[in-house]
Amino acid sequence: MQQNPQSALDADRRSRDLSALGDGGVVDVLVIGGGITGVGTALDAASRGLRVVLVDRHDLAFGTSRWSSKLAHGGLRYLASGNVGIARESAVERGILMTRTAPHLVRALPQLVPLLPSVSFFEKTLVRTGFLAGDVLRITARTPASVLPRSRHIGSERSAQLAPAVRREGLRGGLLAFDGQLVDDARLVVTLARTAAAHGATVLTRVGAYDVTGESARLRDELTGEELTIRARAVVNAAGVWAGQVDPDIRLKPSRGTHLVLPAERLGNPTAALTVPIPGETNRFVFALPAQLGRVYLGLTDEAVDGAVPDVPTASDGEIDFLLDTVNTALATPLTRADVLGTFAGLRPLLDTGEGKTADLSRNHAVLHSSNGVISVVGGKLTTYRKMAEDAVDAAVTAGGLTARACMTRDLPAVGATGPAPRNLPVSLIARYGSEAALVAAAGELTPIADGIDVTHAEFAFAVSHEGALDVDDLLDRRTRVGLVPADRERALPAAQKALARD
Repeated sequence: MQQNPQSALDADRRSRDLSALGDGGVVDVLVIGGGITGVGTALDAASRGLRVVLVDRHDLAFGTSRWSSKLAHGGLRYLASGNVGIARESAVERGILMTRTAPHLVRALPQLVPLLPSVSFFEKTLVRTGFLAGDVLRITARTPASVLPRSRHIGSERSAQLAPAVRREGLRGGLLAFDGQLVDDARLVVTLARTAAAHGATVLTRVGAYDVTGESARLRDELTGEELTIRARAVVNAAGVWAGQVDPDIRLKPSRGTHLVLPAERLGNPTAALTVPIPGETNRFVFALPAQLGRVYLGLTDEAVDGAVPDVPTASDGEIDFLLDTVNTALATPLTRADVLGTFAGLRPLLDTGEGKTADLSRNHAVLHSSNGVISVVGGKLTTYRKMAEDAVDAAVTAGGLTARACMTRDLPAVGATGPAPRNLPVSLIARYGSEAALVAAAGELTPIADGIDVTHAEFAFAVSHEGALDVDDLLDRRTRVGLVPADRERALPAAQKALARD
């Protein structure tokens, strides 16, 4: 499937698909929202044989789906808080992602808790018990140890090899566990959107949905202002933190999670996530996560957000200081604000239960039926997107009286997931595109877009010809993550403009 032309999204296809919608007729399912849940829903519905249209007024992965920690969590945190059901669901979905859906985009990440003098015997026992429970989750989810190794205790020397910046004085080794890590969250969203397109879904960005009911919506091309009315047998609201704008019955209590972007060399180019307990908390940690493009992401926070939902959330000074102060308890040489290359923050679309801190609100998802007939899927998290999508489509099939096949996505590979990895190509290219790397390489030159930035001109060209990128923001901020560092974004801007002009 990796070279299926039906998976290619570009400006011409967008125009043709919009024109086709204007001819009238009724679609089976209209999905509103191009984040991870929306594209997962479109893929689930299309693979069941339903006629599907997905719209987003901005771009794929414009919202929360690009602001995560880039982890496929196994649910250990939820187990610690007593939510066994969601913990097991997370472990099962992580296994599906890593072994069937997108093994080319999700890999095992070592997570190291250094045993420093500040970690008491009780805390060590608590963490070790939690890691063993995580092993049990992995086993019950039937994820093989060859994909996710078991947890263990390691010595001081090995701990320092994995996380060279860790404080050595008093270091008593470390506790090591493994979780899934995405090469990038926005890349997973785009990949699933293209997979949905390959199965017949119509995927339209820069198309807003207004006056939404369970049977219709007014669609507006945000580029031209032209409008049309679409009729659907079922409408699924997967707009994330903006779900309440689509369905006024929805009440959310967003929580902001902030990350700092740091140079990997400043932390000794770690190969494990340095996991530091938050003082005074029993099951919360700060993570320094090695990432692509020579970066480390340091996160994350959990702050309640009031008022209007911004298109692009921003980190507060207090969050930046909190993250630096916490990770510095485990570092030999403290980090300062001068080390911060950039920041990013995302809003978790948590259901408002009317009480409690956002850190205590459930991460369970819910499928809700609005008074106007719209089906809304809210809550949840990136790792469990597939199950959220399955539940949403099941509800849509029932509500719309649709005839559809059973869900197929447990065993459905995304584009790039099958076939042998190409040889003689940059490792970074294969890591980001899997078996499609040769197709990407054929799209343009394999030279960097700017000195010191590990993204090629071919990737920009492929984003325009196959991944629906329409402007420089799409290229810099979502198809690649160059834009997370403002200085890199400025240097890469000419190459992005050139790629769009060439198209």
